[in-house]
Amino acid sequence: MHSSPRSPAVADDDLPDLVRAELVSFFEARQAALRTSVDEFAEATDSLIELVLGGGKRLRPTFAWWGWRAAGGEPSSPQARSVLRAASALELIQGCALVHDDLMDDSPRRRGLPTVHVTFAERHRRSGWATGSDRFGMAAAVLLGDLSLAWADDMLRESGLSTTAAARAARPWQAMRTEMLAGQYLDMLAQVRGDEDPETALRIDRLKSAAYTVERPLHLGAAIAGAPPEVVDGLRAYGRAVGVAFQLRDDQLGVFGDPAVTGKPAGDDLREGKRTLLMSIGMRRAAEQANDSASAILRAAVGNAELDEDGVAAARAVLLDLGAVAEVEEEIDRLTDQASTELATTPITSVARERLIGLAASATRRDH
Repeated sequence: MHSSPRSPAVADDDLPDLVRAELVSFFEARQAALRTSVDEFAEATDSLIELVLGGGKRLRPTFAWWGWRAAGGEPSSPQARSVLRAASALELIQGCALVHDDLMDDSPRRRGLPTVHVTFAERHRRSGWATGSDRFGMAAAVLLGDLSLAWADDMLRESGLSTTAAARAARPWQAMRTEMLAGQYLDMLAQVRGDEDPETALRIDRLKSAAYTVERPLHLGAAIAGAPPEVVDGLRAYGRAVGVAFQLRDDQLGVFGDPAVTGKPAGDDLREGKRTLLMSIGMRRAAEQANDSASAILRAAVGNAELDEDGVAAARAVLLDLGAVAEVEEEIDRLTDQASTELATTPITSVARERLIGLAASATRRDH
């Protein structure tokens, strides 16, 4: 355990850098231990570490931190450094999700770099090893994604939280892991079934993204602080609304985003056959308007692994013309307003209320 009662105060505005520092310290210790026993695996973990440290806004630790602050946690308290470490473990949950999601979607790039399964497949080809290179890449990604989840548990357990705080943290942590995996499974299921129901898309968004991006991190921080039920319920309601809006923005960027900014090829969600709310609304509107041409363009795009830039551009134009983009934007605005309403009636600290309103805006109005 790392209990450090004399640790300096954790500055609210320095969270991304502080989270990164905690992760670097954790990774250094884990790799040092591996090098004494399984050096080959220590080398393999470089790809996971590069992914976790190489980008992202540290949203999940930030929401966990402000869940703790909302319930009265003080950055100058002896517990603050332990809370920071516990919150930082959420980046390893994210690491697991990214590695496995990229593998299941066969995505070539993430955050501007080759994805983990692609990296190891290429390493296999360069080395001239036996058996199939793609299979090796897939296997390495499974193992490293699993390792990220295991390390997340380790980092939380070793954070230095008191026994009572750790016990309170266990419930949201356990629920979050299961919800994330359940959401990923539903996402795959919707793709193979060709499920175009907007409610299915929203259900996936709630589980796969909203729960582990905003709702449960807030719940985790509040639970660590020992928040009463009315605070936990209010923060979770805010988190559900912001989390879904965050994913809807992500879906928009998956079709309309600039690859130089998002770090992923344009139109990847179309190629992967994702029935996002954006696509579900587009297909519904095309059917309602008996617009066979628009419907044909969308259906030719979704799930087409060979979709080129012209095909992406055609799908974009149809989604705009049908009003699907505008409808999703309205839903993002509605959810963001709903989140603010939830906060207004939740008894939390004023500094946390102000910061969470700002976080809702920055999470849902972004370009990457």
